[in-house]
Amino acid sequence: MPNPWDAGSARFLETLGFRALATTSAGMAFSRGLPDRVSAVSCEAMLAHVRELVEATSLPVNADFQNGYAASPEGVAENVTRCVATGVAGLSIEDNAGSSLYDLDLAVERVRAARAAIDATGAPVVFTARCEAHLVGDPSASRTVLERLVAFAEAGADCLYAPGLRTTDEIASVVRAVAPLPVNVLVTENGPVRSVAALADLGVRRVSLGSGLARVAWGAFERAARAIAEEGSFAELAGAFPFASLNALFRT
Repeated sequence: MPNPWDAGSARFLETLGFRALATTSAGMAFSRGLPDRVSAVSCEAMLAHVRELVEATSLPVNADFQNGYAASPEGVAENVTRCVATGVAGLSIEDNAGSSLYDLDLAVERVRAARAAIDATGAPVVFTARCEAHLVGDPSASRTVLERLVAFAEAGADCLYAPGLRTTDEIASVVRAVAPLPVNVLVTENGPVRSVAALADLGVRRVSLGSGLARVAWGAFERAARAIAEEGSFAELAGAFPFASLNALFRT
């Protein structure tokens, strides 16, 4: 489930045969010159972005909806209802309060509130609950992930997700802990698994790339721009996607 960061990248990914897409809060923020923080992008801006991607493609889209843009369960429920109204096929909610995790009891209540809000809409939206223990530097991250994902599953999540899993053993442990519910694994350039097949062998049923593709694009952009600025060389432009191909792809 690759992560486009704008309408054009969403439409291109659809041509490659992917069956679902997911937004990336980081990719979206970077494209606007902002950091990947809940406080940097407003809920309204994120909802508009999600709707843009939903309307750009015929594929189901999962929304990276950060922490639901609220701390309270009531606020999460209200914003989740608004997110469902964009036409998403799925959405995820984090337990990240900023630099630390929400208290476990509150995190579980937030998951329950999101579940109830989705059910109230009547829309068949897949709800993913995330544990951000690795990303906030929890010293007992592996244990926290297992405890929380099991609790989130019991609170009504359809899919479980803990970005930052560091070993294949940790991935397999998460898969076993929440079975039979599916687990999403975030693939990064430094992750422990290098192929979809290897993740499938571990029992993983959903794979996302987060900001990966956006940062690949930024990497190519940086190399070309730096070569021009520092060396006066246009050599990196040789790797550009052909203009005519892009123009034909986006022809209305």
